[in-house]
Amino acid sequence: MLLSLDFLAIPLLIAAGLVFVSLLAGLFSVRLGFSFLLVFLVAGMLLGEDGPGGVAFKDFELAFWVGNVALAVILLDGGLRTQYRNFRTGLKPALWLATLGVVVTAALTGVAAHFLLGLSWPMALLLGAIVGSTDAAAVFALLKSSGVKLNERVAATLEIESGLNDPMAVYLTLALIGWVLLDAQNAGADMAWWWPLRDLALQFGWGAALGIGAGWAFALLLRRLTVWARPSGGVRALLLTSAGLSVFALTTWVGGSGFLAVYLFGVLVANRATQCVAPSLSAMDGFAWLAQASMFLLLGLLVTPSDALDALLPALGVVAVLMLLARPLSVWVILKPLRFDGREIAFISWVGLRGAVPIVLAIFPVMAGVEGAEIFIGVALIVVMASLVLQGSTIPWSARRTGVVLPDQDDVAQAREVYGDFEVPGSARMSDLCGFYGWPTVPDEHLDAAQWLTQALGRPPIEGDHANLGAAELSVRRMEEGEIVRIGIRLLRDPAAPGAQADEQAD
Repeated sequence: MLLSLDFLAIPLLIAAGLVFVSLLAGLFSVRLGFSFLLVFLVAGMLLGEDGPGGVAFKDFELAFWVGNVALAVILLDGGLRTQYRNFRTGLKPALWLATLGVVVTAALTGVAAHFLLGLSWPMALLLGAIVGSTDAAAVFALLKSSGVKLNERVAATLEIESGLNDPMAVYLTLALIGWVLLDAQNAGADMAWWWPLRDLALQFGWGAALGIGAGWAFALLLRRLTVWARPSGGVRALLLTSAGLSVFALTTWVGGSGFLAVYLFGVLVANRATQCVAPSLSAMDGFAWLAQASMFLLLGLLVTPSDALDALLPALGVVAVLMLLARPLSVWVILKPLRFDGREIAFISWVGLRGAVPIVLAIFPVMAGVEGAEIFIGVALIVVMASLVLQGSTIPWSARRTGVVLPDQDDVAQAREVYGDFEVPGSARMSDLCGFYGWPTVPDEHLDAAQWLTQALGRPPIEGDHANLGAAELSVRRMEEGEIVRIGIRLLRDPAAPGAQADEQAD
């Protein structure tokens, strides 16, 4: 009698068929403005207990394991695509958003959860921590598929923030779970005040040290391997993935943040062995999409939408506070002092995308045995669905509405809309331009246009930045090696100065 392989074939057929159908549906959903990730999540729910599939799946440990591994792969891929030059404009704001921003967002959302859901303060703040961070999978995927080119400051801030804020969200979640458990045992006094600070230092210290150290060493190894063995792009992608997951696991084992370590590992490797990493990026993109698909399908299968119906309206109230108050306020408090303009702050506030991370974090208290923790999964599901539908589907519209989009090189009309009607070299003397167009004189007549614009901005310039001088708007049209080389000019009204009729390009 032949061995029956039904135990392998049937589950494989269901899983592979589900991924295939979800991908096809996702391709059509993108044209309608909806996220791939939303399709995967809904497909998992349709297969689950409340859907036609009727599968009762409650393996929290498997979902937790798959979710963490998938997030590690996604963060690795994001790190491999982050260039050092993006850190020039994006690291400082992203670091503050990923730390203080997460704390402020979690606290304000926790206050809403306390009053709207009737949770105790420890439980409410725990819920705030679970949904308080943006999601790397959602940010990387949706910004990539949105079809818009964001200015460097906004794109770098969003991408680096999403890569760095998972460690803070995990730390807050674990710390608050400890508080909830001690509170339930009336043992709050047993927790020393310095324990959370010690854990925070260990998480970020080990994460940064092992991520940077392993990234530096692996970049050196990869350069040597490229010379000696000449591995194919697919093999290099497997080497990168296995090495990254090893760093993630080792860092987690010693008590550090594996998410921070694997992201920094990817950044170091990509920028110290750029030519070696480039051939593997297409394969890494496939690995990242497989990780996202697996994670969202499994989490969709895990959640039971009917369990969240009783708390639907108050949970939507929490969503409203998170999207319209907590996230915008935390972003404004952090970015306003860093000289971000109002349009950039508005866009970054709105694109605080939530994805799989809140659902993965909601599993933590369930596995820790927190009483009543099932509500976290239901609320996290509502938060994720609302974010992917409302925020994820409006990225192109909101980017154009807030003016953070850069034009395509071949789109002349769009270029004129962003940069103005004509341009001058960055080396043009400001005194000459002011005299010709009748603008107010500048204090230093020796300044060239690039120097004046850099001083007027008060921050490292990027393409698309602009500043007004009298009846004109000057914008950064092109940069090379960090220097402004071409400046766009838009005349806001017809100045009375001689030569104002000139609208031709100055050279």
